[in-house]
Amino acid sequence: MSHGERTNNSNMSRWYWLTVLTLVMAVVTAGFTTVGSSTAHAFQDDAEGKAAASDDAGDGEEAAAEGEDDGGGQNMLMWMIEASGIFGFVILLLSFVMVALVMMNVLQVRRDNFLPASFIEAFEQHLATKNYQGAYETAKNDDSFVARVLAAGLSKLNRGYEEAIEGMQEVGEDENMALEHRLSYLALISGVAPMFGLMGTVYGMILSFRTIANSASSPKPSELADGISTALFTTIEGLAVAIPAMVFYSVLRNRVSRFVLEVGMVSEGLMARFSTVGKKPGGGAAPSAAPSAPTE
Repeated sequence: MSHGERTNNSNMSRWYWLTVLTLVMAVVTAGFTTVGSSTAHAFQDDAEGKAAASDDAGDGEEAAAEGEDDGGGQNMLMWMIEASGIFGFVILLLSFVMVALVMMNVLQVRRDNFLPASFIEAFEQHLATKNYQGAYETAKNDDSFVARVLAAGLSKLNRGYEEAIEGMQEVGEDENMALEHRLSYLALISGVAPMFGLMGTVYGMILSFRTIANSASSPKPSELADGISTALFTTIEGLAVAIPAMVFYSVLRNRVSRFVLEVGMVSEGLMARFSTVGKKPGGGAAPSAAPSAPTE
């Protein structure tokens, strides 16, 4: 595969993940809008029914029905904000952090950052011309994953091939741990967001039961609506943040594992050219064709 084809594939992969992220956010937004619209219509229809019944019941009940109708016509977004309270605010902050983490990791977990085609071609050209010092300088000056792994191995090649392979493995594990560490925040958000939603659920139920306990008679549904709405809104908000975070964490973690495996295979294949370093066939001197270890 040529460099241009690999670059085009990388660009297509980048736009693919950005499109997936946009679709997920659109689905979440559409879900909130649909639920909000349905709930608002339900409250409006209920309020209209109460208002019609109150017209026949008398002037006092008519005034109460108008008050309930005004409450049912409240803006859906403002109702959600007021009902969610501090729990909704925290979940909203978590959603912003989640989007930022997803974008950062999507842009980071790309083939160009792990196995850039231009670097592989340049490194192989240096090896083909037996310019091993040039290969080391190329790896040292590149910031990709495979370049850092190869630079670590070449820097320890003077200690022997086995030491070079161990050095490559150490750097690879360290880089992999750094990538996993960044991804772990998505897993943390996927676990914490539903817990804040659950706290809001419990708090809303406490408000409703307190209303029942403090009421001398059977409380009206409108008096319990505040606590119930808090419980339901915070629950759905927590899940709306946790589900995308969990999905992106799993997808990105699998991509990291695959790229790390490819880096290990490619780097070991390239370092195989130096497998004769330090070896002495039959107890004699090392062959003249054996590549020498690069110098710092």
